[in-house]
Amino acid sequence: MAELKTLSRGKMWCYAIGQLGWSIISGLIGSWLVYFYQPNAEAMADGMINLIPAGRVVFGILTIIGLVTAVGRVFDAVTDPLVGNWSDSCKNKLGRRIPFMRWSAIPLGIVFVLIFCAPVPKVSAANTAWLFVTVLAYYFLITCYCTPYTSLLAELPHSQDEKLKLSMCISLTFIVGTCLGYTAPMIWGAMIGGGMERIPAMRITFAILSVIATICMLVPAFGINEKDYCDAKPTSSNMFSSLGKTFKNRDFKVFLGQDIIYFFGLAMFQTGLPFFVTSLLHLPEAWTTYMMGGLTFLSLIFYLFVPKMTKKWGKKKLLIAAFVGFVLTFGFTAIAGEKLPLPIVAQAVIIVVLGSFPQAIFGIIPQTIVADIAQSDEVVTGENRSGMFYAARTFAMKLGQSLAMLLFTSLATIGVAKTAAAQQAIEAGEELAEQAAGSPTGYRIVALVASICCLIGGFIMMLFNEKRILKLIEVQNNPDTKTESE
Repeated sequence: MAELKTLSRGKMWCYAIGQLGWSIISGLIGSWLVYFYQPNAEAMADGMINLIPAGRVVFGILTIIGLVTAVGRVFDAVTDPLVGNWSDSCKNKLGRRIPFMRWSAIPLGIVFVLIFCAPVPKVSAANTAWLFVTVLAYYFLITCYCTPYTSLLAELPHSQDEKLKLSMCISLTFIVGTCLGYTAPMIWGAMIGGGMERIPAMRITFAILSVIATICMLVPAFGINEKDYCDAKPTSSNMFSSLGKTFKNRDFKVFLGQDIIYFFGLAMFQTGLPFFVTSLLHLPEAWTTYMMGGLTFLSLIFYLFVPKMTKKWGKKKLLIAAFVGFVLTFGFTAIAGEKLPLPIVAQAVIIVVLGSFPQAIFGIIPQTIVADIAQSDEVVTGENRSGMFYAARTFAMKLGQSLAMLLFTSLATIGVAKTAAAQQAIEAGEELAEQAAGSPTGYRIVALVASICCLIGGFIMMLFNEKRILKLIEVQNNPDTKTESE
């Protein structure tokens, strides 16, 4: 058998470009799906319209968009173990991961655009059905790409140093991709300035970014020969058996606990950012892009120090510190606004500065921890199931995001009748107040809930046994250590 290749820097970036692609799409969905289908008063004043029923119309407590996206996330989470097992068991000559990435990239890009192309230009049951079907298709396809893709993080590198460098690369491209998603208002703003209506401009913007994302996702799918770097044998376990073995790992269960909490809080905040900008800070929509750009720039500065901090304090302590950073970021956002004795622009800068450090940590460390857990589990069980570990992690991520989308759209409606824009609409005899789907009070509650969630996540992470995992990895890398332990 030929000796496995060492992962070069060029191949690291080739792999990372795939993350750039799917993070563009993921960022757009996370930031603009609710904004598109449940516009607030300010957005509607700028030309947005309701395409599905607004407000808490499901059992009096849930919104249509919240229910659809939550169901989509749950469906997505359920399919994660299925795709993970398919990938672990794949016997394709190209490897276990690459075939999935090749066939899912283009359909994913197409379906993403279709989500925003509801067929009826007014509130309609047909639009609700369209949204439901396209959201389910989107989540299934992104699972088919992302689960095999992230599994390669545990298989391409052959040392902790390579693993950390590769994680830094994909963290960078993830942030850049998410940031590109926030440039969307600038693109459709230019089109609107040229005379185009708002909704067609938004759809064209999403199509342009989708093409870029799809091309990026195809780069590692065709640029990396999986079998040059890993020789993992397909597993023979069925999905339920493999999933059961995965969840027997105590440290992985602890990690998943904090991960669900983290993604719940983060999704609440990410979905709310355009609303925080326009409703709490009363800044133009484009400031969403400026703030994300600032977060990206400062996070990149912190990236330079993450490897040294990891060696000095370990991954566990860094994640706990990052949780504290997000508690402060989201907590400050909850009280931000005109009543705070600080200039509005200064408040926006504070949010960016507070959020940049934890964003850098969470962008790099968690995926390396999953890789460590998968590698240590292989020492104990003798079976490489990295696909299932990453699928289970993705399940946790999507479960947290599902709960966030369900709760966000309900919390955001608290106090909706008290918004200034709604009051003006009432005085003008318009129906805008009845249609608006969010209020400053609701958005503050969203930010506060996100802050509390991150506090809980930090406490859960304290239970993680990092030393035991690293010791098992050392056993695999150093046979003498194994003999001594026995």
